[in-house]
Amino acid sequence: MKLILDERGKKYILKAGEQFESDLGILSSEDLDDAEIGDEIKSHLGHSFKIIKPNINDFIDVMERRCSILLKKDIGYVLAHTGLGAGARVVDAGTGAGAIALNFGNVVGPAGHVYTYEIRNDFAEIAQRNIDNFGIENITVKNKNIKDGIDEDNLDLVFLDLPKPFEIFEDVWDSLNVGGWLAVYAPYIDQAKLSYRIAKKVGFYDIDISEILQRGLEVRQNGVRPKTRMVGHSGYLLFARKL
Repeated sequence: MKLILDERGKKYILKAGEQFESDLGILSSEDLDDAEIGDEIKSHLGHSFKIIKPNINDFIDVMERRCSILLKKDIGYVLAHTGLGAGARVVDAGTGAGAIALNFGNVVGPAGHVYTYEIRNDFAEIAQRNIDNFGIENITVKNKNIKDGIDEDNLDLVFLDLPKPFEIFEDVWDSLNVGGWLAVYAPYIDQAKLSYRIAKKVGFYDIDISEILQRGLEVRQNGVRPKTRMVGHSGYLLFARKL
């Protein structure tokens, strides 16, 4: 897969055999097909485009979606807090467009596997296209309500982005390896609070709720200061471990 980067930093997926058109000009299909990673080509208007190999974040930026996706700040904390690594087995529920499933699949590698549950058929189809387009083969999309049962066992992580995740905590417990993690994304504090209480009742340990805020810095000639706008609340992250 190749990706086009224009002078403004805007990204586009390169489709084989097709010419590319934007407000910065046209790139012919011949030039695009002949281009290698790292090449710079010019449109008929003289604007420069860079050909790059997309990483997971590049692809997610431009992939098809009809719903909101988790932000990098939240995805990164899930990966770091749970210590997810190569060879792990993961269940993800609430696939959406497949952003976090793609991140999980990218981290666990060919030796691991991700099973992602999505109740909506249209979302499941979009996620499957995105996964196929990225070319990753260790993710299985299941158009199924996870509340009807978790088919997998010996799991290292179960991630839930659901309205009432606490309804299946006992099933999650049964499907996890000892030392495995439950992670929940909850937009509202009431969801997180109830999830905490039920996780404790089920028997989970190391229960923790976090909110990740992200603020960049503004670099100017006369100094550096925090930006006045920041990525604030997106959701609460609950973690609990089977021990």
